[in-house]
Amino acid sequence: MPKPDSLGQFEQVVMTAILSLREDAYGVTIHSKVQDLAKPKAVSLGAIYVTLDRLEDKGMVSSWLSDPTPERGGRAKRCYRLEALGEQALQESAATAKRIWDAVTEVLGKDWSKEWGKGWGKQVS
Repeated sequence: MPKPDSLGQFEQVVMTAILSLREDAYGVTIHSKVQDLAKPKAVSLGAIYVTLDRLEDKGMVSSWLSDPTPERGGRAKRCYRLEALGEQALQESAATAKRIWDAVTEVLGKDWSKEWGKGWGKQVS
């Protein structure tokens, strides 16, 4: 299997949303999940679709059209799933994030992790 490309942070968030949504991963639900994961940063629906197209071009995700539904006026949804290459890249990204978290916690102390997220935007001295 070819080695996956490294992922950008936003690609990681989009792929995490697809992973967590499972069979319910389509544009609108992915957008909603990404907004939850990226708080407080706002995310446009267009950015989601551009990223999904890029991930599909890289072979990280695949998409297909669902059957049309009456709730959508007879239109189909484009659904997404992670491919093996995407799962591998996301696992490698998560492992790297864990190593970073462990290193920061080691330096700043275990109590720091309880304060994580408080005071975002404040300058650290």
